[in-house]
Amino acid sequence: MPAVTADTLTLSRLPELPEATTAWRPVRKVVTARKFLEGEGFQVRRPFPGIDLALADPFLLLDHLGAVEYGPGEAKGAPWHPHRGFETVTYLIDGAMEHTDSIGGGGVITDGATQWMTAGSGILHNEVPPQELVAKGGLFHGVQLWVNLPRSQKMTTPRYQDIGARDVTLLSSADGGALVRVIAGELAGHRGPGVTWTPITYLHATVSPGARLTLPWAADFTAMVYVLSGRGTVGPEGRPLEEGQLAVLDHGAALTLRAAESQPTASAHGWEVLVLGGLPIREPLSRYGPFVMNSRHEIIQAVEDYEAGRLGTIPAERLPHHSAADERLT
Repeated sequence: MPAVTADTLTLSRLPELPEATTAWRPVRKVVTARKFLEGEGFQVRRPFPGIDLALADPFLLLDHLGAVEYGPGEAKGAPWHPHRGFETVTYLIDGAMEHTDSIGGGGVITDGATQWMTAGSGILHNEVPPQELVAKGGLFHGVQLWVNLPRSQKMTTPRYQDIGARDVTLLSSADGGALVRVIAGELAGHRGPGVTWTPITYLHATVSPGARLTLPWAADFTAMVYVLSGRGTVGPEGRPLEEGQLAVLDHGAALTLRAAESQPTASAHGWEVLVLGGLPIREPLSRYGPFVMNSRHEIIQAVEDYEAGRLGTIPAERLPHHSAADERLT
């Protein structure tokens, strides 16, 4: 069950949308996430890339981590690695992850918090489970989203945002049947706490069994719905969508979703979905592992800069054995 919950009767409500005159977005495509191993060997479900990235623009990647109940010694992370040219957004629904980066950002992200890292011109960071989780095991469930930066901002100064669980904007659906957590962007005049370079809207909704959620949506934004758990339908045509599936929606001014009356036991409290979209950047993409730029030449430069230590250094206190030696990640 998500860490951030609330009584929807006490929250600001999203507006009622007129059924007959609203331009509902139909479903263009449904994608089932593929499974991959990342970092030290933890499994992720990845719905994109894998679709035409023009449909996901301005997003580059979505990784769904868990939900998994780790036993003692099983939790794994992603040791020190570089990024350039985009932003990584790590949202922890349950459990904890420790983040450290080469510009001094970091801390423990836990239970409903979000870590927003703008790699920009270049950064090193690591994402590892806290020692307590490694030693004792426990529930872990999260999502990492990569947000592209336009050419004019790819070399912007790196920055770090720590968005606590209490910072997220909480809203109710018009009838109180759904809880909406706005992490970034704007929804019906309500803004989330995440500060973005690229205009986006990013939210997590819990839709009670049988309830409907309707959302006004910027006409010039892309729109996608990803299911974290449970099942329901999306679009005016009622396209079925279940855990691990992503719906890409077509043009229109609003989204409509409905949770199934009967949910799996693990989702008895409701259908858990991410809803995301943004203003397409529509620029050429060249990507190589942790670098996303506009040309092959820029990728080569990123690799050279990383190998020369120009993307940052590991803080001395974070080096193996807490050595104070001035070493560079190789």
